[in-house]
Amino acid sequence: SITFATLLASAHAFATVGPSPSKSLELKAIRDADNSGDRRGFLRGIGAAVTGVALSSAVSQPALAADEGLVDVYFGVGCFWHIQHEFVEAERKILNRDDKQLTSRTGYAGGTATDKEGRVCYHNFQGVADYGKYGHGEVVGMSIPQSEIGSFAKEYFDLFSPKGERVDPMDRGGEYRSLLGLPGGAKNPAYPEVEAAATAKGMSLAMGKGNDPDTLGLKKVFVYDTAKFPFYQAEVYHQFHDDFQSPPYGKAYNKLRTVAYEDDRVKYTGCPDRLPSSA
Repeated sequence: SITFATLLASAHAFATVGPSPSKSLELKAIRDADNSGDRRGFLRGIGAAVTGVALSSAVSQPALAADEGLVDVYFGVGCFWHIQHEFVEAERKILNRDDKQLTSRTGYAGGTATDKEGRVCYHNFQGVADYGKYGHGEVVGMSIPQSEIGSFAKEYFDLFSPKGERVDPMDRGGEYRSLLGLPGGAKNPAYPEVEAAATAKGMSLAMGKGNDPDTLGLKKVFVYDTAKFPFYQAEVYHQFHDDFQSPPYGKAYNKLRTVAYEDDRVKYTGCPDRLPSSA
């Protein structure tokens, strides 16, 4: 596990957030990042700092003309890198989506605040809109048919170990708590299906109040109303990334970052977005 406080204390600071680079330069940086390293690489003062436009981090999910009755939901349990890959596979399996139809994106949710520009950001050396300080947890947001919420809930609860724990218990704190968001929260028509999926795995559901604590060892998942606790897209760097629990997912998966950026399913959020420089 990485102790971010140690890294933040010992590393160089980010450059000040400035004007966004051109789209072509952003794309080049993203392609360079397709072979990027781990979160330490994101935090180190090495390489080029690419910053985004000053827009709200609460980016709406893309509309898919082929789908009807889509709703925005999110799920989180530990580090979002692994969870995104699993939900990408779920979108392919359950909804038969291709690479350009995938909606799963890493992000933050469950907190009660943003900065004055509406941003929620990953830990950064500038102290800009730190998601942990604002009480958010790491999640993966997606746009799926209302009728498939139960199917995706089953996929979610299958991510827990037989003992009801996340796969990365070394990561501790409210940022890694188990949480999910539905339109209307517990009042969503599909909530009984979500509750049944939880019960089948020996898990319990609790209504999130915002800024909630870690759930490690409790076999509990906080439930949020997405209208009150919206999804905030994470930085481009954190999209379609390899994780620490699995072998590398492969370049084809990592390059989905560029595909999603090119068609605006993934956007710069205005947060510091550390990407490796080209060799």
